[in-house]
Amino acid sequence: MTLPDSAPADVSAPPTNNEIREQLARIRSSPSFDAPDRAQRFLTYVIEEALQGRADRIKAYSIAIEVFGRDATFDAQNDPVVRIEAGRVRRALERYYLLAGQKDPILITMPKGGYVPVFTRFNEVVAGTGRPPTAPLRLRERGAQWLAGGVLVLAIGVVVLATLPGRGREVGSGGHISALSPDMPSVVVMPFEDITGSHNTALFARGLTDEVIGQMARFKEIAVIAGRSTDGAGAVQTDPPKAGLPVYALEGRVRSEDDKLRLTARLVSLSDGTVIWANSYDAQLNVRELLDIEADLARAVATTLAQPYGVIFQADAAQMLQSPPEDWKAYACTLSYYGYRAALSPSTHASVQTCLKDVVERFPNYATAWALLSLTYIDELRFRYRLEAPFSPPIDLAVEAADRAVELDPQNVRALQAQMLAYFFRGDVPSALAIGERAVGINPNDTELSGEYGFRLALSGQWQKGCDMVADAVRSNPGPMGYYQAALAICAYIDGDYERAESWARSTDFHDNPLYHLVLIAILGQRGNLVDAAAERSWVEEHAPEFLHDIRKEISLRIHRKEDQDRFFDGLRKAGLQLPPA
Repeated sequence: MTLPDSAPADVSAPPTNNEIREQLARIRSSPSFDAPDRAQRFLTYVIEEALQGRADRIKAYSIAIEVFGRDATFDAQNDPVVRIEAGRVRRALERYYLLAGQKDPILITMPKGGYVPVFTRFNEVVAGTGRPPTAPLRLRERGAQWLAGGVLVLAIGVVVLATLPGRGREVGSGGHISALSPDMPSVVVMPFEDITGSHNTALFARGLTDEVIGQMARFKEIAVIAGRSTDGAGAVQTDPPKAGLPVYALEGRVRSEDDKLRLTARLVSLSDGTVIWANSYDAQLNVRELLDIEADLARAVATTLAQPYGVIFQADAAQMLQSPPEDWKAYACTLSYYGYRAALSPSTHASVQTCLKDVVERFPNYATAWALLSLTYIDELRFRYRLEAPFSPPIDLAVEAADRAVELDPQNVRALQAQMLAYFFRGDVPSALAIGERAVGINPNDTELSGEYGFRLALSGQWQKGCDMVADAVRSNPGPMGYYQAALAICAYIDGDYERAESWARSTDFHDNPLYHLVLIAILGQRGNLVDAAAERSWVEEHAPEFLHDIRKEISLRIHRKEDQDRFFDGLRKAGLQLPPA
C-alpha cells in the first residue's frame, strides 16, 4: 500500500509521498549531505521502493542488483558492499540533520538492522533549541559522524595561515601549563544529575561523572574541566568562555527503574546554548556489575565526543569553515591534518605539513602538533610523497618529531602513535609494537590509534589479533573509512579470501593512493582477472612508477614476515607483474 499524496489534515498524520520526495530533493541538493553518487542512488532507491509499497523487497540482494549492478550470484555474506554503503548513507543523513536539516519538516532515517527508510514529522524539538530530537542509541553505538567534506575544505583553507597567536596554554601530563602552546577546545563536564532520587543512583551519577572526566581527559586534543555545583538546586558554575574559543558543557541525567538504567547526555555550546549533540544509553542492571556499566557508559560518551572525527571535531570544523578566530589558528592546523588523513590526498599533504611546521616553530611545547608533523613525514615515505625534495630522509625527521612529542607529553597517545609508526617504518618492529601496546593501554577508546596499532600487528604477522582490531575500528570510528577498508582488504587477502578482499578494496574511496592499486593488482592476480589487473598496473606506471622500481623493498617495508611477502608477490606475478630477483 503506497503512502498518500494528498496533504495531511493535521501534523500528526504520516508524511505524504510528495512531502517525502521534496525532503529527499532537499537533502540531495544540500552540500551538508556529503555522500558519493552511489550512496545517493542507494538512498533514492530505498525511498522510492518504500513509497511504492514495496518495502518488503528492500533487501541487500535487491539493492546490490538494482543499485550496484551486481549479478544474480551476489552473496551478501561475502560481499559487504550494501552494508558499507548503508553505513555511509546513515552517516551522511546524521551529518545533514546536524548541520542543515535542523528545522526541516520531515526526518528520514534508515535504522540499523535493515535498509527500509523511516519517515517522521518533527513534532518535537529539543527544549529551547529549535533542534530535532536525537534518536536514542544503545550502549556502544555511534552517536555522531565526522564532517568529511567540511574538514577536507578546512585542510586546504588553513594553509594560508601566516601568523599564529602567542598566547595560549597546554596542560601536560604533569599538570604544568605552558605559555608556549595554543588554546584548544574546552569541555566542562558538569555533575550528572540523579532524577530517580535514590541513594544508589545518586552514587552512580557521581561516579559516572568522575569516570567520564577520566576517560575524556585521555584525549589530548581537548581540555577537560570539572564543573562545580554552587547551590543545592544543582546549578553549575563555570568560568566564562574566552571570546572566540570553543567551550562546551557536557550534561547528563541518570535514572533507574527496576533492572534498567538510562543515561541521557547532551553537549551544549556555552557561547549560545546550542545543543550540539544528545544521546541516550541503556544498560541492564541485573546483568553486570555497576562499576562495569559505569566504565562502559563513560567510554561510549568519551569516544563519541572526543575522538578524532567525533562530535567535537565536527562542531569545530563547521565553525572553522566560516571565519576562524585568531585563537583557533594553531588548533585549525590539527583539524586540517585530520581532513588530509581522511583522503590521504597528495594535493593537500604538503600544505598541511607546512602549516604544522609553522605551529611547532611558534608553539614548541605543543606535543600534538609535533606528533601530527611526524605522521606527515611518515606519509612521505609510505605513500612516496615529495621524495625528490632536498630534505633529510623523511624517516629521520619522523622519528625526531615523534620523539620530541613523546618527550613533551609521555601520555599523549597521538605522540605514541607517531612514534610507533616511525619505529615501524625504520624497521624496529618490536619497539614499535611495544609502543603501540602502551599507547592503547593509556587510551583504548581512541579508535584512530587502535586501528593503526592493529594494522601494525597484522603486518608483523599477528594477523588474527591485528585484523580483529582493524575491524573494530571500522565499526566504531567515523573516519577515515577508506584507509581501514584497504587494511581489511589486505587482511582478507592474507586469509585467502580473495573475493572478499576485492570487495573491501573496491568499497574504499582510496583511489588516488598508489598502494590501493598495488593491493588490487595482487588481488586481481589471485582471482585471474588479468584485464582489470593490467588496467591497475597501467595506473601505477603512469602515476607512481617509483613503486615499481624496487617493489620488493616497498613490500618488505610494510609486510615483515617473508612468508606473507611471498604470498603478496605471488598475486603480483599472477597479475603479470615482472618482479626482480629476491
